[in-house]
Amino acid sequence: MTQRIFPVLMFIIALTAMVQAQTPEEEIKTLLKERDEQVKTLLGPEGSEYSNEQRAEIKDIINGIIDFESMARYALEDTYDTLSTEIQSEFVELFATIVRDQSLNKLDIYRAEVTYNSITVDGNEATVKTFAELDDIRTPVDYTLVKESGEWVITDLILDEVSTAESYNRQFQRIIKRKGFDSLLNTLRKRAARS
Repeated sequence: MTQRIFPVLMFIIALTAMVQAQTPEEEIKTLLKERDEQVKTLLGPEGSEYSNEQRAEIKDIINGIIDFESMARYALEDTYDTLSTEIQSEFVELFATIVRDQSLNKLDIYRAEVTYNSITVDGNEATVKTFAELDDIRTPVDYTLVKESGEWVITDLILDEVSTAESYNRQFQRIIKRKGFDSLLNTLRKRAARS
């Protein structure tokens, strides 16, 4: 009797796992929706005041799935590979600190209702196109993601057709060409210290 039950039980377990398995598109949508809901819950009603702990938690959720190293590498172009490992790490940390702080400049934008228009997956890369609607204004918000160590992470955020990675790239390359990398690094150190 036990020998007959075991194959049936294994079949049920395998079938349940297949039903529960998500496609990459569903994985990404779930990841972004859960992040959005967590932020909205923490924000509470409009006009709410936030403690430092709440702001820190909101900042962590908003930025928790961003691949800052990838964005920093893109922003620096060839300069990144000329840096020592220690300076690369410092640069990524400074860059992440600045981006995280800027993410809290206008918290109300995270109250927007998000509509998912399309999610396109090509191997370990994905593009998500959405609209964020707040106060009857619809803004296109797109993401590029890659899958690293089994997890999807954001490598760029395109807000109203303006790429975050491209913006930093232009800004940093301008400084590097005019004043050199050391000047850029010192500027970022000062900005991060003010955070």
